[in-house]
Amino acid sequence: MSNGWLVMVAYLTNEEFKTSRNRYKRAPSTALFRYQNVTAVPSTMDWRKKGAVTSVKDQGQCGCCWAFSAVAAMEGITQLKTGKLISLSEQELVDCDTSGEDQGCEAKITGHEDVPVNSETALLKAVANQPISVAIDAGGSDFQFHSSGVFTGECGTELDHGVTAVGYGTNTDGTNWLVKNSWGTSWGEEGYIRMQRDVAAKVGLCGMAMQASYPIANVELH
Repeated sequence: MSNGWLVMVAYLTNEEFKTSRNRYKRAPSTALFRYQNVTAVPSTMDWRKKGAVTSVKDQGQCGCCWAFSAVAAMEGITQLKTGKLISLSEQELVDCDTSGEDQGCEAKITGHEDVPVNSETALLKAVANQPISVAIDAGGSDFQFHSSGVFTGECGTELDHGVTAVGYGTNTDGTNWLVKNSWGTSWGEEGYIRMQRDVAAKVGLCGMAMQASYPIANVELH
């Protein structure tokens, strides 16, 4: 985490920070999970190294983390299906949001599937196959000011922020998820965070396994 991030958020209270950055809203769930029968996954995965992750973006003071989370997952599946890594537009989703968070016109993603809730094992199967959009509790100061290393800080399960799981691994700090955030490269590890995996709670650290989803394989570019 750079000094630029500290300067930018130091004057904000925790509530002001959450209001400006974290506005994740739960979406309707689906019953299908195409990776249910996966029996073997790689020991590590980093979709950045496979060319399926665009550069870290910055949502600024817009409470549109959900758009960055969804778009990153769509960018991933687009690359996997077409071989082309294309930076898609979060603004188009924001402009077409009707939930009242950002206002705009009506539009919907053509399809998605949900990862079974409260199962890091199911989430692992999904992330082994494509980048996954996940919701977490990112409202605490530990997360807000995280700079490096595997995150094991205090956090709850009030899902208020959308991020993207783009890999997983194991190091001296234990197993972890590789997560792409949308707070710019000054935050965390150049805009990413490694979060503790295989925790005792079924919900995962910060609710990581509570609500995860991914776009289906049919990709249309316009």
